[in-house]
Amino acid sequence: MKAIKGFVIALLCISLAGCGWLGLRDRSNDYLLSEEVEPIIIPDGMDKSNIGQIYPIPPISGLEKLTYDYEVPRPQPASINNFEQVVKIQSFEDRRWVLINLAPSEVWPRVRNILSRNGIPTAIADGTSGIIETAGINFKSDEDHSHRFRFIIEPGVQFNSTEISALHQQSPLSAEDMVSWPALSDNDNREEDMLEMLANDLASTTNYSQVSLLAQKIGGDAKVAISSGDAEEAYISIALNYDRCWASVNYSASRGGFSIVDKNRTEGLIYVNYTPELEEEAGFFKRLFGGRKKQKILESNYRILIERTKDYVKVKLRDHNGEQLVDSESLRLLGLLRSNLS
Repeated sequence: MKAIKGFVIALLCISLAGCGWLGLRDRSNDYLLSEEVEPIIIPDGMDKSNIGQIYPIPPISGLEKLTYDYEVPRPQPASINNFEQVVKIQSFEDRRWVLINLAPSEVWPRVRNILSRNGIPTAIADGTSGIIETAGINFKSDEDHSHRFRFIIEPGVQFNSTEISALHQQSPLSAEDMVSWPALSDNDNREEDMLEMLANDLASTTNYSQVSLLAQKIGGDAKVAISSGDAEEAYISIALNYDRCWASVNYSASRGGFSIVDKNRTEGLIYVNYTPELEEEAGFFKRLFGGRKKQKILESNYRILIERTKDYVKVKLRDHNGEQLVDSESLRLLGLLRSNLS
């Protein structure tokens, strides 16, 4: 028994000593001691293509000297959507789409794979524009018509998100060719069923790691961007129609510490109260014995202005009197609004 105890103690000592007992130094924290070194100088006449910066810093355009003291804000808390795949079907007016919190370059190969596995033939697949058109499909429930679908994959309003919309068209089997695509689906139920099939398949498939280089620029630039540094105050630009922008900004203005107090759609004004979410929710016993807090009447301390322009919609943020904010405060609050847009 004593021999067994001694053997166990020896094993514990070896495991605690780790690699040091074997004469090997632990180098896991060596990066903390690293210092900046001079770049490698390649003599003239030699190939320099294989030597370069690992993480190059792109040039900054519109550099402007600040006329005030600027304090770098703390990073925004990461949303849970950044760590979990979220797939849902959204709709607005006569439009319906699948929203997934992945970049278009990751969604493109998934959609193509789903169509292939379900036996839906593809006639056109344009990764640059994000359009997939199917060939004619025959359904057992409708033996008199041929059906086809057009899928449009484009960047979503949220960060690193994608919207997938579908358009359905049907024609008699006796017709030689399909006519041009309609503005709206010929059969709304067929469109909805196809999007539900896509959404269910995307939600159930979580082990994909494919990225399409061809689809890196699907849809062009992002639909939403924060602009600053010009003579004008900071604002959010949204490349959507005004009605969709109004609905999206209202959604965002009721989250992340914002609460809507009043709004005027005609003038594009939303009166909000912003209170940082710092207080922790009271525990069970505190709620039980501490009594209920009196509900405070919210007062507006900021205004959100939504303005139409020729190419996009501008969203600005002012104080409760409508006066322009300091750029640092404006950018911080606009960043919160932008992160919750949907």
